This record gives sequence, C-alpha cells and structure tokens, in this order.
Amino acid sequence: MEDKKANIVALSSLVFLISVIIIARVLLHLSKSFFLIVGAAVAAIFAIIAFYFIRRHLRHRRRVMETRLASEGKELRIEYSFLRKIAGIPTKFRYKELEEVTDNWKSLIGKGASASVFKGIMKDGTAIAVKRIQHEEERGEKEFRSEIAAIASVQHVNLVRLFGYCIHNTSRFLVYEFIPNGSLANWIFSRPATARNHNGSSSGGCLSWGLRATVALDVAKALAYLHHDCRSRVLHLDVKPENILLDENHRAIVSDFGLSKLMTRDESRVLTTLRGTKGYLAPEWLLELGVSEKSDVFSYGMVLLELIGGRRNVTVIDGGGGGCDRSKKKFQYFPKIVTEKLKAGRIMEVVDPRLLDLGGIDEKEVKKMVHVALWCIQEKVRRRPTMMEVVKWLEGRVAVEEPPETQMIVVDLLSIDDEDDEGEGQNGNKRKKPRVVARVASQLNGCFASNNPLSSKSFSYSMSIISPR
Repeated sequence: MEDKKANIVALSSLVFLISVIIIARVLLHLSKSFFLIVGAAVAAIFAIIAFYFIRRHLRHRRRVMETRLASEGKELRIEYSFLRKIAGIPTKFRYKELEEVTDNWKSLIGKGASASVFKGIMKDGTAIAVKRIQHEEERGEKEFRSEIAAIASVQHVNLVRLFGYCIHNTSRFLVYEFIPNGSLANWIFSRPATARNHNGSSSGGCLSWGLRATVALDVAKALAYLHHDCRSRVLHLDVKPENILLDENHRAIVSDFGLSKLMTRDESRVLTTLRGTKGYLAPEWLLELGVSEKSDVFSYGMVLLELIGGRRNVTVIDGGGGGCDRSKKKFQYFPKIVTEKLKAGRIMEVVDPRLLDLGGIDEKEVKKMVHVALWCIQEKVRRRPTMMEVVKWLEGRVAVEEPPETQMIVVDLLSIDDEDDEGEGQNGNKRKKPRVVARVASQLNGCFASNNPLSSKSFSYSMSIISPR
C-alpha cells in the first residue's frame, strides 16, 4: 500500500512539473525566467526518477531479505518443534485450537473430582485427551504445576505422554495422548451391562488373569522408573485403578500426576497436604507423618489386591441404618479377608469369581501376587519393599517370602469420621478419635528413621477432606 501511494505521488509530481514547463513556455516564451523554470523543473524530474529507481531497488532487496528470513525462521521453528518433541518438552497450545479439536468441549470422556477430560483430534489425525483442571484458582494452579513438573521430562512406555498445555484466563489445560481403552477400573470391577462412559461408549469388560498379571508388572515398572531412574524421585501419591489406563493392547499406562511430588535423593520423606482417595492412602500419610516412595508402594499393593479380587478394598456393609449417625458405619476391609483366607489355605476364594468361572488360574501365581501385595501394604514403612524389588518378584527373578502379619490398622482409621453432623453418635465418635489415632500412631512407632514425636497436628486426620472415588 505504501509503495502504491509513493508511485502515485511520484507520477503526479512528474505530470505537474511537465505541466508547469508547458504553461511557462506559453506565458513566458523564451525569456530568461522561462529557462530558469525549465532548469528547476527538469532537475526535479530527474530527482523524482532517480528516487523511484533507488526506492525500487531497495524494495527488491528488502523483499529478498524478508523471503530469506522467513525461510530461515520456518526452518528454525520446524527444528525447534522437532527438538522439543525429541526432548519431551510440552508445547503451548492456543485455547482456540483446543476448542476446535474438542468440538467446542462437547466430547467429554471422563469427569472426576478435580478435572474433566475431553477427546480431541488434531489436524494431523493424532488423537488427544485434554484435561481441564477445575479446582479453585490456587489449588488448580498448584495441581497444574505439579503435573507438568512430574511428567514433562520423563519418558517411559508405561507413563502417559504429555503433549502440551494451555493457559487461558484462570483456566488450565493439559494435553495428553489419548488412551483408547479407558481406566483399569472399567476392566476389573463389576458394573451393569448398560453402564457407559460419558461419551456414550461402553469401553470395559472383564480383564483375563494373564492380562491382569501384565498390568500389575507394567504399573510396577512405571513406579520403579519414577522412584529410582529419574534425577529427582517422583512420588505419584494417587495410585488407583482410575488413574491407570489401558492402551489398545491392554498394556497399563500410569496417568494423573496432579498430586505428585518431587523428592531429592537426600530426602527420606516430604510433608504434604492430605489429599487422595480413601482406601489407597498409606497410614503414615493419614497420620501426617510425611510421605515417601513407600507411600506409593502401599497404594500399589492395594491396587494389586483389587486386581486379584475384582472388588474394592474398602466397602461399606452397614450404613448405620441410613440415619445421620455415621459412627455406626461398618466397613469391610478386603486385605483383612485376604489375610484370613491365606491363613486358612483357601486363597482361591479371594480371586475374582468371573475369572474362576473361566478357569486356568494357577494357585501358585495367585499366592505369589497376594504375597507381593501384602508385603506392599505393611503398616511399618521400613518393611515395605521398593518398587524395584516388586518388579523382580513379579518377573520371577527373585522368590517372594511369606509376608509378616500386619495389624490392619487402616481398619481403625476407617472407623473414625470427622464430619460435622449433629447427633450423639457423632459427638461420641469425635471423643473417640484422638484415642484411636494415638493407638494407631503407637503401632506405627519406628516406621521412620527419625524419632519425631507426634504433635497435636498429627491428630488432625479428617476423612471429610479425602476426595471421593
């Protein structure tokens, strides 16, 4: 546009100067004044012509330079993008782009307490899962940063791949690879035949014994990598079937690092806010004694038992008559049942009945997996194995010894509730709580190397802040 205007001005100037010469010739004839005007006009004409050609030359050089820079910039962007993908560095997506690939957020495939997950298809045909974090601003930002810090730089076949992220106003989005078969929970727990996911699909079924053993090993390898092979140890802190996904070959992919923590090599434990899912939290976390990689081991052991039995570890068998008296609530604790069946020599009775109907399950394999699980859920932290040892046990490289008996103190922790409901039973439950926690803490004595006495804060255990399943 500027070049066009300059050309018009130059042409107009030439026409004007030529017109001046013609008018001067008519009016002044061949006088001295006429020749002065002609000289000035001709000089101006030559100046305009010179300016035009110089400008044209400079414009051509500029275009050549812009083309070269654009080409080099494109090459640099392609190289930078390639190197980011190779290094596993997440890409920053635009909100509009995510809005388009998810069909304006219509393709919901999952929803939890802290986030919603949408399926999207990129322009190159890549299927993605977009996680929209929906906590309040401070907690959502903390979860967003934790997840990126934990998963952005790790590369493992059994860990979900983070493609990128998006920040839009106060909203936070994480873009992951799409895992087609959904969560492990859909494949090990019984559910109605009509049950469907949020997007209308019915992904799920009954996972065979062989595939369950493979999933157990895959998850163990993923956690072993996080605990032992990363520069900073990564604590997942939310290991449960809902956070274990199955790919097209039913191989396990560990996901959801919203509660994760990084731990340096010289740290033995870290203190963190009590969050997570009832039934998978280690006793030391419930008592606010700090967490370590052994807290993940405990959660893994609970998941392993659920893999074997095809049922939840903690179920309510008596809701207290349906009233507001929650102190009479009774829990059934599956690990305790497993221990009793193991003692009685009837370990096959804890296996998922659907698998028993299919047959072909080796009792020795069941006993081995039960032993591994019971080692993992030992109350005393020092008794629990590392995930590297668990991998060796599951692969059969090292024989699994019979685990020692445990007090199943989680049953005591589940028997107390800190809801602010009215009623005598609830008040009695509140009076009982400090005594139960003190007794449990005394049973855990020596679970850490450091002998830090329990402060009054250690008794602030509250089931009300534990996220629901």
